[in-house]
Amino acid sequence: MTYVAPTRELRFILEDVAAMEGLMTTGAFEDLSSDLTAAILEEGGKFCAGVLAPLNHRADQFGAKFKDGAVTTAPGFKEAYAQFVEGGWQGLSFDEADGGMGLPNALGTAFQEMLQSSNMAFGLCPMLTMGALEVLSHAGTEAQRTLYLPRLITGEWSASMNLTEPQAGSDVGALRTMATPVGDNSWLVEGQKIFITWGEHDCAPNIIHLVLARTPDATAGTKGLSLFLVPKFLLDDQGEPGKRNDARAIGVEHKLGIHASPTCVMEYGGNGGAKGWLIGKEGQGMAMMFIMMNSARLNVGAQGVGVAERAYQHALAYAQERKQGRAISTPDYPAAIIHHPDVRRMLMTMKAKITAARSICLACAVASDYAAHLGDEEEAKRAKAREELLTPLAKTYGSEIGVEVSSLALQIHGGMGYIEETGAAQHYRDARITPIYEGTNGIQAIDLVGRKLNMQGGFPMKRLIEEMRETVEDCATSLNPELPLIGARLASAIDTLEQTTQWLRDPTRQKADILAGATPYQGIACETVGGYYLAIGALAAQRFLEDGKEPSFAKDRIALARYFAETVLSAVPGKSDDIYAGSSLLFGIADADL
Repeated sequence: MTYVAPTRELRFILEDVAAMEGLMTTGAFEDLSSDLTAAILEEGGKFCAGVLAPLNHRADQFGAKFKDGAVTTAPGFKEAYAQFVEGGWQGLSFDEADGGMGLPNALGTAFQEMLQSSNMAFGLCPMLTMGALEVLSHAGTEAQRTLYLPRLITGEWSASMNLTEPQAGSDVGALRTMATPVGDNSWLVEGQKIFITWGEHDCAPNIIHLVLARTPDATAGTKGLSLFLVPKFLLDDQGEPGKRNDARAIGVEHKLGIHASPTCVMEYGGNGGAKGWLIGKEGQGMAMMFIMMNSARLNVGAQGVGVAERAYQHALAYAQERKQGRAISTPDYPAAIIHHPDVRRMLMTMKAKITAARSICLACAVASDYAAHLGDEEEAKRAKAREELLTPLAKTYGSEIGVEVSSLALQIHGGMGYIEETGAAQHYRDARITPIYEGTNGIQAIDLVGRKLNMQGGFPMKRLIEEMRETVEDCATSLNPELPLIGARLASAIDTLEQTTQWLRDPTRQKADILAGATPYQGIACETVGGYYLAIGALAAQRFLEDGKEPSFAKDRIALARYFAETVLSAVPGKSDDIYAGSSLLFGIADADL
């Protein structure tokens, strides 16, 4: 169950596929270089593999213990969190002026993948703090930034995100938590929230809760929501944790997976009201939340990739060790099961899809960096549109690959995978939450077809398709016979993506039919864009070969792209009928007869 951080894979995608090094031309990252990228990934990988990964299975068995309003985390978590803070990892991609390292978000996303891969339950704590940092960095008052940002950036304090209530899950506008002004620029927050990740724990001396609530006389629905900063401990005159606020955990959930992550039921105001401060303006709660959610959605995609990578490594090691039967590719008897074609098929599928999903996530992160730091306003706008277009794909494909790959890993383990002692089952249980939280993948699909395809008159998707066709041309003219074959499969998938995009954007199309086709369309988009990035990687690998650089690694990149093209991209054209079928097919059976 050892974990080896895939640092070479990550660096290749960052530099040779997603073009992160172009950020040096923006002037925002003066120290950025290939050597620095390699060093950050190596050190981050050592921490994740050496400190966090060994705790993963034992922490899953221990869980998070709740008693008298306090949560005790799994053995080793508190000490590991102290090392996380000491290493400065929380502030990797935040401004140096605020105490961060000032490195690109893309590097932070790569680190997030390794963090989640090594120990997803632990990694959720820093991930939630990331969302709070994004909100306070963009929308916090000067006082809020001064009091809270530095210690959140170091990781000394953690944060939680409080949206969900029993009656208000995806329908956020139905929430009832109330915030009442008290005349000193503060508010009293009263209500109950559920599914609050790391809402209470013993690793940090203070927890900063960001709570979505309704203000008096606010309009119904989402427009009446505001966001409030509610600390676990109120700060004294020196900015240190002082009096305990009226915000407490009243229980932890017993879950299918991520057992060591305390998922809390939080009560605000059981004894008069929890003191909080407005972030942004009244009625801007959803806008504030989407700053957090966009960060969280990309990180959940990276989380899914991370769990998939861990499950793949686990299954690969088992396939190399487990011996059963005869295999045509080796005289050994019994043969290691890695020599059996069906097991090899599963391993290749896992590796290819992980690489595709990882590429989408890192390309999305690089686009966010360009959007934030390009000096030209129009170029920055295009980069922002690319980030927004890729965000639902990153969240969806990363999380779905996490589930699919961890399921295949169980299959490779056979009956032993179904036994908890092997640890393979934990990856599957942990991964299963990722398509659900931070906006279900169905909601991502609705966002994609309802908003992202129609941004700027459809230009962002049109431009992405144009760029993908340029890559097809580059493949077609390559002297390596593998590249034109990859390009041909990609071209057919792009044709399907373009045709289905036009069908969904037809102004005469019924909304019900658009919604019915949203999820299958999103699947086509994920696979096509994933194949596109693999093709870029294959072209980069061919240049490696021509320069005599890392020939074994380069050949593997081309073989991986070819496998994805033949097994995934080849199936894309046949999936369009699911989109064109419309909503009538879904409602062909009456509710009472289902």
